[in-house]
Amino acid sequence: MIRHLPRHVALLCAGLLAPGLALAADIDGATLSVWWAVPFAGILLSIAIVPLVAPFVWHHHYGKIAAGWALAFLIPFAIAFGPSTAAAGLVHAMLAEYIPFIILLTALFTVAGGIFVRGNLHGSPALNTGLMAIGACLASVMGTTGASMLLIRPLIRANDNRKHVAHVIIFFIFIVSNIGGSLTPLGDPPLFLGFLKGVDFFWTLQNILPETLFLVGALLVIFYVLDTWYYRKEGVIPQDPTPDSPTFGIEGKVNFVLLLAIVGLVLMSGIWNPGIEFDIWGTHVGLPQVVRDVALVAITFISLVVTPQSAREQNQFGWAPMAEVAKLFAGIFLTIIPVLAMLKAGLDGPFAPVVQLVTSSEGQPIPAMYFWATGLLSSFLDNAPTYLVFFNLAGGDPQELMTTLAPVLVAISGGAVFMGAVTYIGNAPNLMVKAIAEDRDIRMPSFFGYMLWSVGILMPLFVITTLIWLR
Repeated sequence: MIRHLPRHVALLCAGLLAPGLALAADIDGATLSVWWAVPFAGILLSIAIVPLVAPFVWHHHYGKIAAGWALAFLIPFAIAFGPSTAAAGLVHAMLAEYIPFIILLTALFTVAGGIFVRGNLHGSPALNTGLMAIGACLASVMGTTGASMLLIRPLIRANDNRKHVAHVIIFFIFIVSNIGGSLTPLGDPPLFLGFLKGVDFFWTLQNILPETLFLVGALLVIFYVLDTWYYRKEGVIPQDPTPDSPTFGIEGKVNFVLLLAIVGLVLMSGIWNPGIEFDIWGTHVGLPQVVRDVALVAITFISLVVTPQSAREQNQFGWAPMAEVAKLFAGIFLTIIPVLAMLKAGLDGPFAPVVQLVTSSEGQPIPAMYFWATGLLSSFLDNAPTYLVFFNLAGGDPQELMTTLAPVLVAISGGAVFMGAVTYIGNAPNLMVKAIAEDRDIRMPSFFGYMLWSVGILMPLFVITTLIWLR
């Protein structure tokens, strides 16, 4: 049962937000033309091309470019469907999706950035492989974002005397920022959505463990061989610019407690259901989400206050990577609105051919096609709502999907998480790790350059995964 805000508070919110009546945020994708996807395609192409052809312009104006594509969607949409409908879509994207997303990322970025591992690790192939294996284990416990933010700085610092480092960051994105987070709802947002829909907490661990072990194991072996080749190619490694220290230690230990608090808050928001929701311009915001987000903001400030300044300075902590992610994903979350609506329309929408691909002529779902359709779309779209679209397309009954249709749920879950590694925008940590690496003067591949790595290395492994487990 839903209880609304007290009357005086509701009136205040209405006065602050808009003069009109609250509208439903859902948009009927069946009524949309495929041309509404142009702004989304535009922002993706901008991320891919502008840094290559005009790096100075991109570095100084990427926020304006993202805002431009967002307005290229919102203004025509307001003209075509009315300002109220456009406002409802905007509010829903911000309150239900973007703001919780960016608050969680900021909390993880801030807390993990306050943990400094004192002592100089030396980036040998064995050490790099070991750090990634540890990161893969942590990713399903503290999330791909948390594990990535915790380990990326020590990994970069360990390799600061090496000439070839980009491949280390690329494999880190594959293993820690994506595939390692496939075993629990804490690992990646798509699986958390499944948990909210009724999928058992340990279902993914019990059903996707073989695929995850194969992919992580294969990638660790490939990385070790490749990193060894680069290591030997460099010959005599120049003196490590990071001073050696006689002992190892950790500064900012209090942030481990804050990390546990973040994990607890995420779990709480999925388990606690008091039945209280606030209706804001057609978007229902539950009390657990409000409590979680307010507490995450508080944790962010607590971390900034209680962490020794020396820990952040030695981590070279700065806000530039977070600012880049926040600005670019604001544009992505807005321009993606019509794309997800058209997918949600299923056979009645302009993306009906995609829906038809996952169903046999007898009307039965095809696990392999669910894996590739969910995965490839998750590579370019937000993988959480993409997961939800195909979850509902497969019937949406968690009990049936966990039993009779278990291969289909494995395919949807694996596709959404595994293939988030295919592009820089497939999963939020990808772009954050890239930004942190570039902030440390590591020259990372372009959008398409990264895809040459991901397609060349990951796609064959995904094909093997399909042939063994998803036939």
